[in-house]
Amino acid sequence: MSPAANMPVLEVKDLKKHFPVRKGLLRRTVGHVYAVDGISFSIGVGETLGLVGESGCGKTTAGRAVLRLIEPTSGSVQVGGTEIIGLSKSEMRPYRAQMQIIFQDPFGSLNPRMTAGEIVAEPLLVHGTGRRKERDEQVAALFARVGLRPAQMSNYPHQFSGGQRQRIGIARALALGPKLIVGDEPVSALDVSIQAQVINLLQDLQRERQLSYLFISHNLAVVEHISHRIAVMYLGRIVEYADTRSIFTNAQHPYTEALLSAAPVPDPAIRRKKMVLQGDVPSPVRPPPGCHFHTRCPYAVDRCRVESPPLREIAPGHQVSCHLR
Repeated sequence: MSPAANMPVLEVKDLKKHFPVRKGLLRRTVGHVYAVDGISFSIGVGETLGLVGESGCGKTTAGRAVLRLIEPTSGSVQVGGTEIIGLSKSEMRPYRAQMQIIFQDPFGSLNPRMTAGEIVAEPLLVHGTGRRKERDEQVAALFARVGLRPAQMSNYPHQFSGGQRQRIGIARALALGPKLIVGDEPVSALDVSIQAQVINLLQDLQRERQLSYLFISHNLAVVEHISHRIAVMYLGRIVEYADTRSIFTNAQHPYTEALLSAAPVPDPAIRRKKMVLQGDVPSPVRPPPGCHFHTRCPYAVDRCRVESPPLREIAPGHQVSCHLR
């Protein structure tokens, strides 16, 4: 097997995104929001990495920084072994085709003035792919593949249901034949029955096209179903990183344990011990010193309050950021 075959589709190293906080008439910078504060991960060919955590932990910012929809403060993002941080707009163009996104809101992400066919064809038009007839044929094929009728290409977004609109978003993401798709809570706005259909569609497409997914979600049941590996984020940092089975059967970080204990269990006969966290999530403008989680951790010791624990490997492929592990 060639070295290129083992190369990750996406490799992120020490990625940071800090938003300045400005006040006063002169709009002076008085602080920063540490939305993403030094995260690292990789995604292989045909693999799904689930990125989970509470609202405000930096998941969506991380996904958008990876795609350079917002510019990272620092760090490295490599696509197929090529560093894309620092590339100009023209240099980024071929990598834009390789990386696509499915947004959370299936209605807000679609232009209401464009037909569904025009929305899906837009990436092809922007990248100058094919002639009009070829584009129309390709869009019709994409509609059919995601479970829509080609006859619906002339309809507008408001004429579709929520699940159908998300299928349009998926078709648009597929148009340029990407290698990586970032799903930013792609099923959270849908009914549970529709969620299952969309998840099954994403998995089928992954098998067919060897797609890689960065799947951002707070729904652990969905993440468990679709992900090969999981990264757990808290206040801008990854606190645990392992394969899905290890996370759900052998979680090592107290925050991961708390997330799992809060997830509903479908069988009422199963009683799960609840781990209730004290206090609120600290502000990302003034994160606590040391381990960011120590203010809510039931096991915190003095060292946790002053020294930030590195993300270290405690078992093959299982990394944890905790002094007590």
